[in-house]
Amino acid sequence: MEKILFIANTESDGSLSKIALEVLGSAIELAGKLEGSTLSVGLFGTSIQEAANSIADCGAASFSGVEGEDFADSRYCSDIAAVSELIGKSEATLVLAPANIRISRVLPGAAVRCNGKIDSRISRLSAEGGKVTAQRWFYRQRMTGSFSRDTRPWIMSMDAGSSEAVPTSSGTAHVDMLSVALSDDQKKTKVLGTESPSTNAQTIKPDANILFVAGAGWTKKQADGQIHAEEAEKHILGFLEKAKASLGSSKSLVDQGSEGEAVLGFMSHLNQIGQTGASPRHQKGLATCCHGEEPHVIGWRFINERRAVNADANCGWAQGKADVLYVADAFEVMTKVNELL
Repeated sequence: MEKILFIANTESDGSLSKIALEVLGSAIELAGKLEGSTLSVGLFGTSIQEAANSIADCGAASFSGVEGEDFADSRYCSDIAAVSELIGKSEATLVLAPANIRISRVLPGAAVRCNGKIDSRISRLSAEGGKVTAQRWFYRQRMTGSFSRDTRPWIMSMDAGSSEAVPTSSGTAHVDMLSVALSDDQKKTKVLGTESPSTNAQTIKPDANILFVAGAGWTKKQADGQIHAEEAEKHILGFLEKAKASLGSSKSLVDQGSEGEAVLGFMSHLNQIGQTGASPRHQKGLATCCHGEEPHVIGWRFINERRAVNADANCGWAQGKADVLYVADAFEVMTKVNELL
């Protein structure tokens, strides 16, 4: 009989993140497939009661938590103590956690303390005949592999999109608060504050509904024989602001600065989409001035609806790689789109 523990940290406002609710959905689904299994929830943060109440109807047999100002900020010594305590008290055989920065940093150490095994970035879980199988991506998300472990506890961090997010409710959960005492040495690290870029400066937005990808054509000579990089920046940033979209780039655009060509000042390798970049998961994607060749399209494998703007009717997007291709000048199209927005 498997004892499944869902473990997560609360956000600064006391809520659970979207990825945490998605992993909880995976835990609930897995518990339903394993006969005789039980599901419990472990939370840690400044205050966890509100988060526990929001998922009180998830079907968990028990809730436990570690809370206090010592666990408000991400800090290795305090977080690993909280996570290890939650795993140990629950006597869980399977531990599922969201693969966010805070938990991913401490989960391997917690696995060592609990004499368990850990696997990271799991994308899917299944169970058949009482055997649990995990699935994850390999080779820059170009192939998947499935595997299982006999060692318990088996601890897994799960990627976003593993399941549908569990809807929150307004119930009341009884939480067993655990006491975790920290020494002065464990509290040496202090978080003095946080600095975040403005909304306009932040171009990478994983939770945005739309991904806007700019290709090298934006900084090439246009119909009048001139380069209009400043105008291109105005169109792109205008769309990102109005549509609250995330920004991606083809490899050629982020690399051409080293070749002495015009570049977009806000573009970096962090925006790169494709075989050597990221594979984002947005509802919709709009590629502009991109040719839609294989390395770039690989990064679009998880985009649900794909559209592209390209002046070349024979570009790669026209070969069945886009749901809709607009054969037009991207400058003209985005000027009109921004006016409508």
